[in-house]
Amino acid sequence: MTDTAVEKTLAVLEALALAGKVLRPLDTVERARPHLRALQESTDCTVHLAVLVGDELVYVDKVEADRPYRMACRLGMSLPAHGTAIGKAVLTSLSPSELDAYVTRTGLPGRTPHTITSAPRLNAQLTRVRRSRFALDDEENEMGVRCVGSAIRDHSGAVIGGLSASSPAMEHSLPELIALGPRVLRAADEVSAALGWV
Repeated sequence: MTDTAVEKTLAVLEALALAGKVLRPLDTVERARPHLRALQESTDCTVHLAVLVGDELVYVDKVEADRPYRMACRLGMSLPAHGTAIGKAVLTSLSPSELDAYVTRTGLPGRTPHTITSAPRLNAQLTRVRRSRFALDDEENEMGVRCVGSAIRDHSGAVIGGLSASSPAMEHSLPELIALGPRVLRAADEVSAALGWV
């Protein structure tokens, strides 16, 4: 094979890899949407789907609760992983060295007075999340909003993002949100199964 042929082959492979990165969230949204709707109906919360892009979560789908007001999160918005329920669920998939590197790279910036901004507190919370397989956001990303989230996996078992149920803090107490955790976890497992993970 000539150098030119090798270059063309590499260019095609790079284009296919890029196309896969662009199309994967679209395919994920399509497969996840029925489960998001079912979760929204069963919890009466706004449901979000986010994928991990680098160190941040990017919101790719949202099913609003039937309320006169809307959650501030919008599609395409990116947020640091450590300040959201989905993000904390995703961070549990990292090895200790990967988590240390994440903390070093991001510096754990705070978005509200409740955001976890120290590595020891984050590690303690992630230990709890590993046991329950769902995470909480108690006004850590947005004041007045609580979320419960769980990670989703692709066909290979790799964690690629997650989903969450969000509610104004005045409507769901922290214990009520914790009680929704198993339902959110079940929906995340259903989405993972729809993506081919067994």
